[in-house]
Amino acid sequence: MHLAEQEGTRVREYTEPWWVKLPEGFSTPNFDTTIWSPRKPLVIVQSRLIDASAPVYGYGTPEPGDNDLTAQHAGVPLGEHITVHGRVTDSWGRPARDMLVEIWQANAAGKYVHDHDPTPKPHDPNFTGAGRTLTDADGWYTFRTIKPGSYPWWKDREAWRAQHIHFGLTGRGLTERYVTQMQFPGDPLIERDPVVSTIPDAKARERLICQLDWEAAIPGITIGYRFDIVLGGMNATPEH
Repeated sequence: MHLAEQEGTRVREYTEPWWVKLPEGFSTPNFDTTIWSPRKPLVIVQSRLIDASAPVYGYGTPEPGDNDLTAQHAGVPLGEHITVHGRVTDSWGRPARDMLVEIWQANAAGKYVHDHDPTPKPHDPNFTGAGRTLTDADGWYTFRTIKPGSYPWWKDREAWRAQHIHFGLTGRGLTERYVTQMQFPGDPLIERDPVVSTIPDAKARERLICQLDWEAAIPGITIGYRFDIVLGGMNATPEH
């Protein structure tokens, strides 16, 4: 931060951040709130992978193939290969065009790629578990991935996370961020899922469950699922 103060024809510059050295006159005993102004530099805390709530992508437009999580490595990932597609709309049913859609998930064994995942499951060297794409002019998106495994909830030995895929949607502005999760139909663990159970409305919980869609399947290769996302309104997909 750079401050400049005009004093007649002379300009006095403050090149230090304001929280290191407050310019004269900024702090006065007659203005009580200035006693809370920081006087020392900020402490930079080294971030860790375990502190991140989602994958950290680089800047730029998604590349072709970023939405195919089965083709990111030399080998083929283990598990049931699936195609997930759907339409993103606003509360009025209008398509959300050019919206960045990011997904992240566990592998077929129920293990996330980072080493801080405490789940006693094996890693899959051919599966990273993260991808991204943009919605088209009609709000449609498509991913090719594998069906994730369930895993135990570390806070409760009797609770398990149902099979799910995390979705993060970003619009044109940084404040246009929507995060939710997709569950799979017929999964008996949904009723015991400690995260899904935080949603009190049963009908809202149902909107987290995708639908089997053979039109989206690749014959002999993937099973298709459709997961539409509604951003806001009475029928909104729960943020999760």
